[in-house]
Amino acid sequence: MGVDYYNILKVNRNATEEDVKKAYRRLAMTWHPDKNPINKKEAEAKFKQISEAYEVLSDPEKRAIYDQYGEEGLKGTAPPGSKSGFSRSNTTRANDSQFSPRNAEDIFAEFFGRSPFGFGSTGRSKSTRYQSDSGIFGGFGGTSNNFQSYTEGVGVSGGGVPRKPPPVESKLPCSLEELYSGSTRKMKISRNVIDPKGQIVPETEFLTIDVKPGWKKGTKITFPEKGNEQLNQLPADLIFVIDEKPHNVYTRDSNDLIVDQKISLVEALTGTSVHLTTLDGRRLTIPVTDIVSPGYELVITNEGMPITKERRKRGNLRIKFDVVFPARLTAEKQAGIKRILGG
Repeated sequence: MGVDYYNILKVNRNATEEDVKKAYRRLAMTWHPDKNPINKKEAEAKFKQISEAYEVLSDPEKRAIYDQYGEEGLKGTAPPGSKSGFSRSNTTRANDSQFSPRNAEDIFAEFFGRSPFGFGSTGRSKSTRYQSDSGIFGGFGGTSNNFQSYTEGVGVSGGGVPRKPPPVESKLPCSLEELYSGSTRKMKISRNVIDPKGQIVPETEFLTIDVKPGWKKGTKITFPEKGNEQLNQLPADLIFVIDEKPHNVYTRDSNDLIVDQKISLVEALTGTSVHLTTLDGRRLTIPVTDIVSPGYELVITNEGMPITKERRKRGNLRIKFDVVFPARLTAEKQAGIKRILGG
């Protein structure tokens, strides 16, 4: 099929006209060359692809031809008699409707009506504001105008580049189990967006966050430009910051897990076993054979949190003991202890 217009706009083949419009609005705003002064050449090429895909998929007739015959059929270049090309009976139609993409800025101006970057009206008579001096857009709109910077725009500081507000941060509370094994979270966000008519309307969207095993509190997941959209300004980035929920057994210390374990004086002197359920549901029985003195800590290697950058490696499980001494002893017990300990 050649160029995959559906993939370029990130929509499926059953996408509605509204889906196509929303996809174009989002991508065109992201890849407009004036919004990407650092990688302008790449942005120009992307912007061209996005505009061409929108022009085809937003037009029912062009889309039907593309769906049946592909890019070659759409542009009248399919080999005669080929399965994917036009038959002889529709050759005239193919020639009549050969597709020659229009200038990307024409499409952009017609779609938004006015520039979302704050440069005033971008009516059709003003829509050929730039043409790549390297020829990337040569033949795309049939014009030969050289690129004109938006620095001549009105009301925008910083040489015509629209202002981007600070990112919006939200906490993402996660249980230790989620941070141990990983999880997928669906976050519902509500924000304001600019519709094709230039009006601000509410929109609800679900964002997917793949929480990786071993992520720590403070880890940030950024969704570029998912904040509220406003005229004359870029949307803010939306950032989720990992937060750890308290656990009733384990406390995290970097890559280690800590357990506070109470044992009696008799157990401290004669030995015991600690029974734990791990964060991924396994049962551990840990024998304690040493005499447990105040401050004693038992370290179990590789039973802590996963280490994100080192696959199959974990931190340590550290068991801290609190020896519970009896509140009082009878004279008989005191004598027995003295006899046993040789006091």
